[in-house]
Amino acid sequence: MTAMAEYRRWLTSHALSESEKAELRALEGNAAEIEERFSRPLAFGTAGLRGIMGAGLGRINVHTVRHVTQALANLILREGPEAAARGVAIACDCRLHAEEYARQAACVLAGRGITALLFDELRPTPELSFAIRAHRCVAGINITASHNPKEYNGYKVYWSDGAQIPPAHADMVAREMASLDPLESAAATGFDEALRAGRIRWLGAETDRAFLDCALAQSVAPDAVRAVADDCKLVYTPFHGAGYRLVPEALAALGFRHVLCEPEQMKIDGNFPTVVSPNPENAKSFERAVALARRHDVDLVIGTDPDADRVGVMVRDRAGGYVPLTGNQMGVLLMDYLIRARRAAGTLPARPAVVQTIVTTRMTHDIAKKNDIALFETFTGFKFIAEVIAKLDASGSHQFLMGFEESYGYLIGSHARDKDAVTASLLIAEMAAWYRRQEMTLFDALQALYETYGHYREATLNLVMPGLAGLARMQALMDDLRGHPPAGIAGTPVEAVCDYLSGRRFESVSGAVSDMELSGSDVLGFALLDGTRLLVRPSGTEPKVKVYIQARGADAHTADDTVARFAQWAKKLV
Repeated sequence: MTAMAEYRRWLTSHALSESEKAELRALEGNAAEIEERFSRPLAFGTAGLRGIMGAGLGRINVHTVRHVTQALANLILREGPEAAARGVAIACDCRLHAEEYARQAACVLAGRGITALLFDELRPTPELSFAIRAHRCVAGINITASHNPKEYNGYKVYWSDGAQIPPAHADMVAREMASLDPLESAAATGFDEALRAGRIRWLGAETDRAFLDCALAQSVAPDAVRAVADDCKLVYTPFHGAGYRLVPEALAALGFRHVLCEPEQMKIDGNFPTVVSPNPENAKSFERAVALARRHDVDLVIGTDPDADRVGVMVRDRAGGYVPLTGNQMGVLLMDYLIRARRAAGTLPARPAVVQTIVTTRMTHDIAKKNDIALFETFTGFKFIAEVIAKLDASGSHQFLMGFEESYGYLIGSHARDKDAVTASLLIAEMAAWYRRQEMTLFDALQALYETYGHYREATLNLVMPGLAGLARMQALMDDLRGHPPAGIAGTPVEAVCDYLSGRRFESVSGAVSDMELSGSDVLGFALLDGTRLLVRPSGTEPKVKVYIQARGADAHTADDTVARFAQWAKKLV
């Protein structure tokens, strides 16, 4: 069916409300927009669905939500009646329509005889992962678009281990969706009726308490917090999102007495009125929180994204200004802290292991080697980190210490299987207190690590390619780099090309080919003669190709110059 034919079908469907039809009628004559909305549905993968909200086959709306939930229900029912009885936990963040979509998902599940365990209001993503494990659910649904702009929403699916849905199951859901009509297939039960029948059950304060207990159990040096509690201040902002309650509660329970919350950003609002972007990777998002920190003479500012799975930090430098710490910098700080503090407390496991992604800083390799810590690398995304954790648990070969990725996601503890900004915020604050006892800030601690391990620098460039044409451009770029890899980049010879799709490494000079441990992901890595690494991959959730630069220098200036030189090459790829 053509995009125009599908557009006409939606316009005349009884399933659409009058407001939805009015939105579609306003598109008359706009062939490009109709093509964009109706040429193809949103693709379902291990990251679920994510897109702009609005009416249409390729948009996030109630029909999209019902459609994918019906497909998920079919998958669960194939698992048998016991799986249906175990139920599906459902959460949402502060996004526009998020509560509505969560309830619609619950109603579709109830209509198929599957119990829905629905949080009574917005909750952090890691608490959903925890709830799946704690309540022994068969799956979980999260209505969130993470740190995307306000126009977006999304639908993430988790499986019984609390991690994002495995690829094989995601493929099954995608096939089910292809066989179902998005406007006609979902037989939903009324919400009140399902609630009375016990097909929808509320999750609330009891799950909150259990989750916070697990987060607090990750504390390594609570005595450090008690020692500085009288005069140690920190600023927190949830960027209008789901961390607004549990993060301050966790910090207070740990012993912090002066947690200053940015008042306007504590207000739940999916329009994100006080920030250009609700993304803790964007330093501009912290402007209000930094202003609050300046007024109260605070060294540390913590911010969590709308679904509270990512956490960003601003710290005061030696000149008195506030600078952001990257995801890589915070990752190595937490890794070093956990090793040192747990060793001092006698709680470091016998065979500890850290898990990170291939696009994460190489500085961790030096820290792991010096401390005799096992380091495992995997593909981008916490679902892959969760897979490694599961293998470690099953084999008993190592004890999981922490996992992280460069995009501001950290997991400490075994209570969840996804990024956890609640627990990470708690440990970041505790680490700041630990260093405060040594008359150091986190900025000082990072400089000390550079002095020990060398000046590592990383950068990520986002080559945005929107629309249907953008998808073709993204694929063409990857095909060209794979088919005609450069012999040199920015004047530096390429030593080897690592193709993570085929799982093969190609040596540039000798021509030797060897197998790598990882394969099956559309990522290209370029190892350069000066030790720099570049990785290129298309994003799985946004219309962009990401280029990761990993460099090391004898000093900060050299490392920064190296990153800047390769960034110029990356920008020309567009």
